[in-house]
Amino acid sequence: MIYYMAVPISGFSKKTKQQKIDWLTSTYLANDPTASLTLQKYWNSDAQLQKLHDDFIENTISNYYLPLGVAPNFLINGELLTIPMVIEESSVVAAASNAAKFWLERGGFKAEVISTQKNGQVHFNFFGKEGDITSFFTEIKPTLIESLATLQKSMQKRGGGLLDITLINSSEALEGYYQLHCTFETLDAMGANFINSCLEQLAKTFEAEAHKYTPFITANQFPEIALSILSNYVPECLVRAHVSCPVADLATNNIDGATFAKKFVRAVNIAKTEPRRAVTHNKGIMNGVDAVILATGNDFRAVEAGVHAYAAKEGRYTSLTDARIENDIFTFSIELPLALGTVGGLTTLHPLVKFAFSLLQKPNAQQLMKIVAVAGLAQNFAALRSLVTTGIQKGHMKMHLMNILNQLEATTSEKEKAVIYFTTNPISHSSVVSFIDTLRA
Repeated sequence: MIYYMAVPISGFSKKTKQQKIDWLTSTYLANDPTASLTLQKYWNSDAQLQKLHDDFIENTISNYYLPLGVAPNFLINGELLTIPMVIEESSVVAAASNAAKFWLERGGFKAEVISTQKNGQVHFNFFGKEGDITSFFTEIKPTLIESLATLQKSMQKRGGGLLDITLINSSEALEGYYQLHCTFETLDAMGANFINSCLEQLAKTFEAEAHKYTPFITANQFPEIALSILSNYVPECLVRAHVSCPVADLATNNIDGATFAKKFVRAVNIAKTEPRRAVTHNKGIMNGVDAVILATGNDFRAVEAGVHAYAAKEGRYTSLTDARIENDIFTFSIELPLALGTVGGLTTLHPLVKFAFSLLQKPNAQQLMKIVAVAGLAQNFAALRSLVTTGIQKGHMKMHLMNILNQLEATTSEKEKAVIYFTTNPISHSSVVSFIDTLRA
């Protein structure tokens, strides 16, 4: 039922923050007198810090807080780290911490960066002869590269920049569709702005030179730029992580190591076989991945899109992790495409992002790739360990108990009694409600 009378508004972005809030509350939230106060409660008391947050995006009205937690005891390539994680899901940090502790006693995590190339495309239409566009590209390629000289100057000084440009004929899939496929090395920067600037310059040069090319003029068939944009699918920007130990060392939760390993490998193989299971399996991996990406000010939406595309690279969606037993040695591994940055964006602006990088001992982009991959592997290990032993809900609902108690506005005394009671009793929303009602009665 609509109980408000909204009308379009112009010049909204030019209003002050308070004017925006006043308009929102008077237009949509007239029945909620606490709305404005709620927004203001989440403003930072440090005006300069709040102004910094306000400038991150347009039309800021408040700050939306998520918990920043830490998972200690991650031994990665011999270095002991505590990993910062930003996430709202109850059991994620606890699960990561448990997995880290489990593998700390079994040699820790190993990780390696396989490749670091990123890419983008100039997409264009051309309905003339394929031979003409091929010849033109061969002739114009040096000019295209030269046109980036100014844009690339700083990046090339650091050892990065454009790596190559290739012409791709995609007209069989879509009539008249071609691409300039461009590969880049952006070092410690995620590189989105650099890559997009380069692509737009390449498009301008390409189109300008095309109108001077005699075969195009004669045939009156010129290439037309459709769009120029980087790709978040980065299968050439890969990192791999794994854990390994003798099968006998996997004994856990009253299950011998051999039985546990067999159950674990079977669970992974189910996720490799069944897409419906693979989606949830990989979502659990991304619980760990996204939490670290958020903590370090990187773009988790870009990573999510690229990772899930990579999971379907063979034409069917499947598990991102692999498990095997060979010669009584258990190995659990992950391979992910990760385009991350440790400079630029929020990495040097957000105070808590700065804290996260300091906590991680100021990693470069390749080191961060390893840390993020390990966080995803740890999260998946913890989830599968629960699934093949006690079940996923026991640990999850234990962590979720406090959320339910807070929803019920339980007192400190009520929370203490609930924690004791539900140590030995099944947890559900209804059982917690019933318990609190009984206490209050």
